[in-house]
Order: sequence, then C-alpha cells, then structure tokens
Amino acid sequence: MSDKAFVFPGQGSQKVGMLKDVADQFPEILTTFEEASTVVGYDMWKLIQEGEQDALNMTEVTQPVLLTSSVAYWRLWQSQGLATPVVLAGHSLGEFSALVCAESLAFADAVNLVKLRGQFMQTAVPVGVGAMAAIIGLDDDVIDKICAETSTESGVVQAVNYNSPGQVVIAGHAAAVDLAIEKLKEAGAKRAMPLPVSAPFHTDLMQPAGVNLKEAMSDLIFHTPKIPVVHNVHAKTESDPNEIKALMVKQIYSPVKWTDCVRTISQMGVKEMIECGPGKVLSGLAKRIDKSLSCQSIDAALLK
Repeated sequence: MSDKAFVFPGQGSQKVGMLKDVADQFPEILTTFEEASTVVGYDMWKLIQEGEQDALNMTEVTQPVLLTSSVAYWRLWQSQGLATPVVLAGHSLGEFSALVCAESLAFADAVNLVKLRGQFMQTAVPVGVGAMAAIIGLDDDVIDKICAETSTESGVVQAVNYNSPGQVVIAGHAAAVDLAIEKLKEAGAKRAMPLPVSAPFHTDLMQPAGVNLKEAMSDLIFHTPKIPVVHNVHAKTESDPNEIKALMVKQIYSPVKWTDCVRTISQMGVKEMIECGPGKVLSGLAKRIDKSLSCQSIDAALLK
C-alpha cells in the first residue's frame, strides 16, 4: 500500500514557461490542456508558454491554468503506473484539483467553475480596496489577537492562510492590513510583506463570492471521493457530496488551515508527500510543519 500523499498548489505557483520540460518528455501532458482550452475558449498552453506574466496572474486565468496543470501531472503519474496516494489535499484553489483527481468532480466542470470562482473573487471587492500580507515569525494566536483588535479600528483584517508555524497570511481592507502590519512588527514579527494580489482572499469580504459560487455549483454533480481529500476549512476528510459542496463554498471566505491539513495527513501514517503541480511552495511549507515528512515536487519524481 502506498504511504504517499499528493498536495495541489494554489495561486502563486504560476509562471510563464511552466511544464515545458515535462511536456517535452511526455507529450500527453498537452491533451489535458487541449481539453481545458475547449472549456475556457482560448489556447491555454500557448498562454502559459508565450503569454505575459501579467495575463497569467489574472485570477480568472490563474485558477483554471493551475487546475489544468495539476490534473495533467496527475494523469501522467497514473499513466506511468506509479503508486496511487492514500490521501489528497490542496491549498485554496488546489482543493478543486484534489477533488478532480479524487473523481469527486468532473474535470471540465471544475475548469469552468474555477474560472468563475476567479471572477467572483475579483469582483467581490473592488481593486485597490483590499490587500494581503505575509507575516513571518509570530505565533498564530498573537496574529489572531492583533487582527481582531485592528479590525475594530479601520475595517476588516483577518488571518487567512495558516501556511506553517511562523508563516501566516493576513488579508482585508487595505488600511486595516497596513495598520495590522505596523502592530505586528511592533509585536516582534521578523518580516511583514505586502503580497502582489488584487483581492483579499479567504476573508469575510469574500461572502458575495461565496453566494455566487454556491449558485454556480447548484447544478453540478459531486461524487464521494475515491481517495480521501483533507479540506482547508476544518482539516478533515468528507465523504458526503453535498457536504463537500458546502465546504467548497465556505472555503472561499474562510481561512486556509494548511498547517492543520498537513498534520492530519501525517497522522494518517503518510511518510512521503508529492506536490502535484508547478513549483515547490507546498514542499517548502511541509518541511516546516512536520520534519518527519519527505516532500518533493512532482517534477523531481517524474523527471529522474
């Protein structure tokens, strides 16, 4: 039995030229991009190989591109006859990739859904009104306390990504985020870095996006996952398709409990984690969360 987990990255792992090396060696990668291109109405592979980074960074583009990348890697892994993982998880957007690979949600449905999700997230808060920042070197409870205090003064600011011990992302109204950064530095944060994003993801400000996403999912069929998926909202698995739908709506305006997700995976007896998608963001976080986990990118696993 495999003791592997696959984890799927979210926004931030995209870059122009990604997957070229693996597609050169395994041309079947392109089939998945052709399927997705039919859904979104443009040549997705051409965009990520020849397009501008700014275009790739548009949320409604980034989300289907990263989903498609992860599913292409997954299909390649399966075609090689390699060991099926015992559990899956995804960071934010990556949770949709996990559900596709667990056969809970059809690929074409997911591509269209995350494109819409990107649009909903972008329009929930006007550009310039919201902000996000990474806070390095403070305990979670200190960040939570300062955000709660600051939210009463200048709008909403919340911890939204618990990425690893000592690395938390905050988000909310720009003025509130700026004020929280000052207070967090005073409290001993080693670094507080504004992030180049256009909306305050996973905050209460995303509630309108949740309403729209629920409506967009109303006619979609979800199935019980064939491989357990650990969810961001509560760091547990779920088998009821209706509850999975509800979790995916809630996820858009709730914190990503990634540290807890990785700990749940470790507690299931997993020894090796593979990041199924471009980049090594989640691999780096895993090492800070649980040093007993071996973690590598899928490129490293496939392009030996």
